[in-house]
Amino acid sequence: MDEHLTVLLPLAAVWLAAGVVADGLPRLDRARALRRRTGWLAALVLTGLALTAAVLAVGLQSAGTTALDRAAAGLTPAVAPALVVAVCTVRRIRWLRAGAGAFAAAPDTPAPHGLRAAAAHPLIGMPLQVTALAMLGAVLPAAGVDLFATPAVAGPATTVAVLGVIAVGVRHALRHNRLAERALPPATAASARAAGALHV
Repeated sequence: MDEHLTVLLPLAAVWLAAGVVADGLPRLDRARALRRRTGWLAALVLTGLALTAAVLAVGLQSAGTTALDRAAAGLTPAVAPALVVAVCTVRRIRWLRAGAGAFAAAPDTPAPHGLRAAAAHPLIGMPLQVTALAMLGAVLPAAGVDLFATPAVAGPATTVAVLGVIAVGVRHALRHNRLAERALPPATAASARAAGALHV
């Protein structure tokens, strides 16, 4: 196993775990469970951001060919989604945890649809899962599976990656809209459905 693969694997594991936890948040129907799971997600996200920043900082400070330098070079595609996580997702996770805490006094308090819609917001799950995909793209070449080394394979691999990101975004947007519509009063929800049908 290459040395820089040992650096990238824990990073990929942390981001993948964060993406899985974020994906399950809207399915939680109890406020206390949502608050607890949001705390786990916050810990994973902060750990992922700290480790990613540390590897990039060490890689930028040295111009050699050490394991950390190669790992930092592999993290280049993950920089943009990780920045979105740092700027947008962390704040939304903090708001979501505070909102769930307001309803979590009793163990069986249901989580309101509005809170679950906030948990399904694309700016929570999508940046985390895109970062996890970018980490996977860094781990594969380090493991000896470089899909972008051959031009005949690089094009389809890039297309699949872009389609995967689009599919993740569409899925999060549809789920967020569905839960947000449930949070509306019945009359408002019916008018929103009618307006949506007219504008399609």
